This record gives sequence, C-alpha cells and structure tokens, in this order.
Amino acid sequence: MTFRVAIIGGGPGGYVTAIRFQQKGIEALLFEKERLGGECLNWGCIPTKALVKIGDLYNEIQHAEKFGINIENIGFDYRKIGDRKNDVVEKLVSGLEFIIKKRKINLISQKVISIQKRESKFTIKTAEQSYEADYIVIATGSRPAELPNMKFDGENFLSSRHILTLTELPKHLTIIGGGTIGCEFASICANLGVEIEIIELLPNLLNNEDREIGKKLHLAFKKKGIKTHLNTKVNEYRIESGKVFLKLTDGKEIVTEKVLISTGRIPYCDIEFENCQPETERQAMSINDEMETTIENMFAIGDVTGKLMLAHTASKQGLLVAEIIERRINQNKDTESYKLIYQNIPRCTFTEPEVASVGLTQEQAEESGSEIEIGKFTYMGNGKAIGLGATDGMIKVIADKNNRKILGMHIVGAQATELITAGSIMINLGLTINELHKVVYAHPTLSEIIMEAVEDLDKVAIHKI
Repeated sequence: MTFRVAIIGGGPGGYVTAIRFQQKGIEALLFEKERLGGECLNWGCIPTKALVKIGDLYNEIQHAEKFGINIENIGFDYRKIGDRKNDVVEKLVSGLEFIIKKRKINLISQKVISIQKRESKFTIKTAEQSYEADYIVIATGSRPAELPNMKFDGENFLSSRHILTLTELPKHLTIIGGGTIGCEFASICANLGVEIEIIELLPNLLNNEDREIGKKLHLAFKKKGIKTHLNTKVNEYRIESGKVFLKLTDGKEIVTEKVLISTGRIPYCDIEFENCQPETERQAMSINDEMETTIENMFAIGDVTGKLMLAHTASKQGLLVAEIIERRINQNKDTESYKLIYQNIPRCTFTEPEVASVGLTQEQAEESGSEIEIGKFTYMGNGKAIGLGATDGMIKVIADKNNRKILGMHIVGAQATELITAGSIMINLGLTINELHKVVYAHPTLSEIIMEAVEDLDKVAIHKI
C-alpha cells in the first residue's frame, strides 16, 4: 500500500498534521501504537489540568469565608476525583478518534518497527504489514527522564504518569525537580492538603523563566506551606518501613512517603532506521528550519526534535510541515513558509498562581546587548482581580528602547495562561509600544493589567503610584 505521507505518532503533532493533509486533499497514513492524543491528551496536559481545576476549587472553598460564605466539613474523595479526570480524558480522546474516523483518515493502530528508504520511497514496517510513502513525518514524542540512582518503580519513585494513577494521595510528597511539571504537581497536591517539599538543583524554581517571576512563584509557594530546597540535590537514599529517607547535599534529611521525579523529558524514538538513520544530538532529531531531518523528505516534529517541548509547538510544526510537503508535491517554488521562532511560542505553567511567558526574559534581553525598557503592573491595582480575591501576581513587559517593539511578556497570577496570548500577538506581529497605546481594553477585566504594564513602559500607567 502506497501513500503520499506517513506520520509516525498520533499526539498533538501527528494527528494535527494528518488532519491538515486531509484538508489539503493529500492522502496520509497515521500510525499510533497506543491511543490518539499522545502524552498530552492521555497523560499530560489534559489530565493534569483536570486535577488543577479540582485543586484550585478545593482551595477556594477552604477560603470561602473571605467572600462571606460559610462552609463546614469540607472534604473530598480522591477516587472520584480520579474518575472525573479519566472521564475528561476519555471524552477528548474518543472525540478525537471520532474526528479521525469521520474524516476518513487512514489510522494504523500498530507500532512502527522499522523504516527503510529505497530511492525516493520509504518503506514502513509494523509487525503485521508494510507500507510505502513518499514523505515521512516523525512525531514520536518524549519520555520522562529518570535519575541514574533512582529508577521509576511506580511505588516509591514516581514518574508523571505514575502519579496520575494513584488512587489516594500521600500525606507527604517530595518532588525532585522544580520545573514546570514539578511545580504543577506541587501546586495541585498542596491545594489538596499534601505536605510538599521540592528539591531543585538550580538556584530558582522555573529556572528558565524570568528570574523575577520565578521568585514571585517561590514566595506564593512559601505562603502555601510548600518547602523548597534550591541549589540542592539528593546525595543518597534508603527505604525503611514504607518510607523513603532522602539525604540532601546540604546535610538535611527528608522523610517522605513518595518521590515524584520530574527532572525533564527525553526525546524518544524506538524505530529502527535501515539505511536512512537521521542525525541526532542529545537524543533529539536534528532538523532545519523546515523541520526536515538530515534524510531528504523525512521530517520530525514535536518533542522528538528537542526544541520547545510543548503540545502547541508540535502542532504548529506539523501545520508548517503540511504546507512544506504540499509545496514540494505541487513543485511550487514561489512561496515559502515562515520560520518558526521557538522563543516566541508561549510557555505556560498551571500552578496556583499561574505562570505564563513569551519572548525574551529580562536576563536574555540584557545579555543580547539590547537597550530595554521594562513595564510592570500588579494584580493588586486591578479592580477585577480585587473582586476575584486574586491579587497575588504581576505582569511584566519588556521592550526594545530603540525600536520600541515588545520583546517579552511574563505573567504570574490568575488566568496568566489565558492572558499570555496578547503577548504572543504583540511579539509575533512585531507591534510597538506606540501601536499598543491605541488599543482599548474592556473594563473591568484582568487584561487591563496588560494595558497598565504597557503604559508603564512610558511611565504613564494611570493606577500606578
């Protein structure tokens, strides 16, 4: 069986690419060995956000008295919480399966064992059959990184998948890694009453984010009672009587019930390439600006490329690849796709308060040698935030002093992950401070914090003292 395109992996990169090819009238073959949706829908973005909602709601109910509402005997059933999380996942995954079926996209629910190239054709083999394609798109994703001396066992040492299968929460959870995944689970579990300690090797939580924003989250975590051990790692451990004893480099010892290891993710591809092995760097497939690997007509998208490991990165890469392959099929050399700038893709962390960013951090902007302006405004000065009781947060905007274009936006606070799209539009369209002064923001909304932060770039924010 011969197809124009074969897509390996049905996550947010692969399935989006398959649908776009179908929309373009290009016959594509989609392989997925598990269920459609990949890590994002089944084990990552969606189930964790279902838990984020529960954690935030439970935390808000506990503080309902400040709104004049008296609630007694608050409690929860974690098994039912897990059931709801699973229902959310099932609804989305089954919905996606329905879309793929209705669009008559060729789906092969088998593991790809090998890919071979003969002249201009690729042969894709599963345990049951062989298929041919002119173009290949690799979208096999990533896997959680293990520590050399702490292998995942599902009992004492948990991956991000393991923790989602728990039927009851531990009283004490230690999280190794203070990045996005670690901080999200810290926030979820702390809101549900779990005692949390985070061990982070680097000097800040969310160390890749703007330093000031990371410190704000650290302070918010401290208020929640989350303990953090920065510039620290585990020297040794032992397991006794169902407890894990962790000896830290600073001499402290933590006694915990379970350890979540969230030290990042590793690009993953277990396909055997026969005479067409693409080059890799640190296990990530090397790609050019068109997402093409070192093998002609073989593309790679998503986490397997090791670029910015986010679902929406994979989707956007896939949409661009569909354009590029369509152009090659039609031999249209007159048009070109735009180059994807990974720094300008929004990054979101669903903690409480939320963190979101796009573009350069202050540190990166200063290191680039640009003269910059910085505008800030806090949630405390916003009427909607005060009404919501969500005054813990700020928005920070960075602009080039000379051309006055926005270079970065960084938010910590309520609905940060929704508000950040405004920053993405500003940066990706190259808008200037002068152009943004023309925008009218609805009142009362949290988006007015963006308005005041932009105005603060010219030191004209109305409600800032």
